Amino acid sequence: MADTTPTRRPFKGSCHCKATQFVIFLTLPHTPPPEDAPIPGPSPPQAFYRCNCTICQKTGFFHVRVPFAPDDFLLLAPLDPFAVLGNYQRGSKQLNFLFCKNCGTRCITYMGGGEVVEVDLAALGVPLEAGQEAATKVWRPKREGWKEGKANGCYLSVNGQAIEAGQDGFDLAQFVDNKWVLYYDYLELGGGEAKAQRYGTPHEYGTY
Repeated sequence: MADTTPTRRPFKGSCHCKATQFVIFLTLPHTPPPEDAPIPGPSPPQAFYRCNCTICQKTGFFHVRVPFAPDDFLLLAPLDPFAVLGNYQRGSKQLNFLFCKNCGTRCITYMGGGEVVEVDLAALGVPLEAGQEAATKVWRPKREGWKEGKANGCYLSVNGQAIEAGQDGFDLAQFVDNKWVLYYDYLELGGGEAKAQRYGTPHEYGTY
């Protein structure tokens, strides 16, 4: 019988051409936060969600949010994302929609500072590639002063569709079937008030 105890573990991800590579730590099986829980809240929960706004729809972004980004996300390459990656901004230009200039994959949406640190990937449970050193430099959200939330200037959302397929426990179809995915109503076309976030079915013009 499969172990169903929620366990925090690393998952690898990348853009299509592998120029962007990252590790994200997720606790699976997932315990969905209450439908009306603010994300992020005072103690941000892990969350998976889809948004029906035009930018998320047109880029196929599947939001994966982690409790504490400086601990839960490591960018293996590039080490200077703002210098190397493309950056699309809109509206208030607070968020950075970072994408690979070569293959076009958008792996993260980000706001905040960053820092390069040395970590021991093996000690963190990250499987090493052939010839890869355990001790390596990575970029991560800056730990000092990190308080999740756009109002605080600290925001990380990882594109779940950039997380490598075939890793044990990570199956986006299963996430939908288990109703782990929240659906947000931020579509600009209709005007009026946004509908409440919900599990189960997307909002107008949204996708599973």
